[in-house]
Amino acid sequence: MLEEVERWLTRRSWSCDDRPLNRLTDARAADPRRTSVSVVLPALNEEATVGAIVATIRRELMEKVRLVDELVVIDSGSTDSTAAVARAAGARVVHRDAILPRIPALPGKGEVLWRSLLVTSGEIVCFVDADLKDFSADFVSGTVGPLLTDPTVQFVKAMYDRPLGGRAGQGGRVTELVARPLLNLHWPQLAGFVQPLGGEYAVRRSLLERLPFPVGYGVELGLLVDALHTVGLDALAQVDVGVRVHRHQDGQALGRMAAAIYRTAQLRLSRGHLVRPALTQFERGEDGFVPRTHAVDTEERPPMREIAEYAERHAA
Repeated sequence: MLEEVERWLTRRSWSCDDRPLNRLTDARAADPRRTSVSVVLPALNEEATVGAIVATIRRELMEKVRLVDELVVIDSGSTDSTAAVARAAGARVVHRDAILPRIPALPGKGEVLWRSLLVTSGEIVCFVDADLKDFSADFVSGTVGPLLTDPTVQFVKAMYDRPLGGRAGQGGRVTELVARPLLNLHWPQLAGFVQPLGGEYAVRRSLLERLPFPVGYGVELGLLVDALHTVGLDALAQVDVGVRVHRHQDGQALGRMAAAIYRTAQLRLSRGHLVRPALTQFERGEDGFVPRTHAVDTEERPPMREIAEYAERHAA
């Protein structure tokens, strides 16, 4: 590991306990305009978990204390009752297709995160995945904490254990097999991030609006790499929030995720294009193995500040 990264780990890695809630609310009260917080949950068919997450954030961080200003669930086309459950729990729910309708929406998590900037107003934006179980408000307060108390910090990732099958530290298979090797080999300054692909992180709007957004699973890697090049390592940080429990995907879904992440990295390395942006996987059928070919995400959305509707909204 680079000496620079070793120093960064001692200066920019914290625990959520390092910043108790009273310290965060005091920081907010001192400068409420610059410390407004929006929490965004991208959601697709998450009726089993989204309600508890929304309810916890509302109770712990909007009612008991005033840390979060707005809580928005962006529904990316759910066919279950995700939207109704989220709304009943106290979130504002916006459908992906209702945001920036002149640009047809593409499928993918990054698309939803990008569009969320148009329907939120906080100077700090905190993203939280909607499939978390046993959710703790620490995922939000922990990641926004450094942004509220240190003006030099611009991007904060959550770090945590990810148990799999009852064993600690076995989750994050795409992280260990794809993302971590890529980062260590090509962006060694980012080798200190424990969960580079984690979906829980908080970022200053002024930085987010300057970054392109891969529309699919590559969004976390893309934002992290581009943030490094835009504001430098010392503006990035991570906070330990304990344990993350969520729905694990099957091996083939992870393969498609890995392909999207590799493509995101390849684009940033060469700013070129893959010759064949597709991934073929195999499933056993009645007569043997059947090939299934899936498109790999190849689209990216431009920095939000280049979108006319966003510029007009912020000029008003």
